[in-house]
Amino acid sequence: MNTMNERISAIGVVPVIKLNHPERDAAGLAKALCAGGVGVAEVTFRAAGADLAIRLMKEACPDMLVGAGTVTNTDQIDAVIAAGGDFIVSPGFDPELVAYAQEKNIPVYPGCTTASEYHQALKFGLEVIKFFPAEQSGGLAKIKALAAPFPMFKIMPTGGISLKNLKEYLSCPAVAACGGSYMVTADLIDNNRWDEITRLCEESVKIVKEVRENG
Repeated sequence: MNTMNERISAIGVVPVIKLNHPERDAAGLAKALCAGGVGVAEVTFRAAGADLAIRLMKEACPDMLVGAGTVTNTDQIDAVIAAGGDFIVSPGFDPELVAYAQEKNIPVYPGCTTASEYHQALKFGLEVIKFFPAEQSGGLAKIKALAAPFPMFKIMPTGGISLKNLKEYLSCPAVAACGGSYMVTADLIDNNRWDEITRLCEESVKIVKEVRENG
């Protein structure tokens, strides 16, 4: 795997974040995540100002990996790059977006849940792909089934992941890391419950270490 993929895989869990007030919350959130041992974040364009949030999180924690999620057009990719973002995540597989991200030399993780989408990812030389929405698309059973004809991919399942099933997903050899919003819910962020976010990250890191040490 390339360096970015290796770093994300080493952390093992990727918080998927919707920030409604980046000026107020971005820096505190970045510090809370890093304090919990999770130095990576996917800031989604489901809220306006995702590129601003990325810039502010990078300024607060320069060594943190901060990428953009729910990316659906090339203008957003340009905005993420301008903000200093590290990677792009899209909900589905859009060949135009993948090609544009690769042209701009920024790692891209498109959503793939079918054999046809895996085929497209293969043509673009991708190593790691997002599996979204994970639970609703067949979960681990489908990930394992698709891993048989496509053993070259590592998967980042997102959607329905929690502390309850994180260990189960990470125990699958095909899974590189899991995306989740359970440690960055709207309630936690809006109420600046940074200590609780840090605690949930620490719990996640414990699970990652347990799986990696025993696997």
